[in-house]
Amino acid sequence: MRLLLFCFLLLSSLVSCNLKEEGKEKVKTYFDLETFFKNEAKRLSAKNQMIDKTVIINGKTERKKLTITNWEKEFSAFIDADINKTSWKGFFVISNINHTKIYASNSDKIAVKKLEVTTENGNILAIKIFVANINSLYTSRDSLSYYPDSLYEIKKVQHIKLMDQKKYDVIGRF
Repeated sequence: MRLLLFCFLLLSSLVSCNLKEEGKEKVKTYFDLETFFKNEAKRLSAKNQMIDKTVIINGKTERKKLTITNWEKEFSAFIDADINKTSWKGFFVISNINHTKIYASNSDKIAVKKLEVTTENGNILAIKIFVANINSLYTSRDSLSYYPDSLYEIKKVQHIKLMDQKKYDVIGRF
């Protein structure tokens, strides 16, 4: 009987700890890019709106008018730049300039160097993200911009040692 009671108490405490951990993950310290862009993906999917998309790779341009079928995939670079990782808590300095909230980090361990969110009357006007991955073999710098219902842009420059630099831009106009 004691063994059964002990097992029950042990199991209860483990479940309780897991529930507490799950609750902690939902609290976002910084601006929640992941939720914002997933909501934008749902909204834009429902609109089924055509966009004018331009892709430039090392100076070669391709432009098409199309309907994006998977906005979450289209926004994956923005979603991946979410700064609310548990291990990044406390590494960002937050400042405000006019209507722009800036989250900046100078840590070598964190790829996202800066996130700027511009709002007016509670509405998001612009999001800009600057990402840098640098090590002895690889350098990558990304600049991501989003202006709701207007434009999104992904600029990337990458260089792998012993290979040519690669540069690409993706521009979507609503």
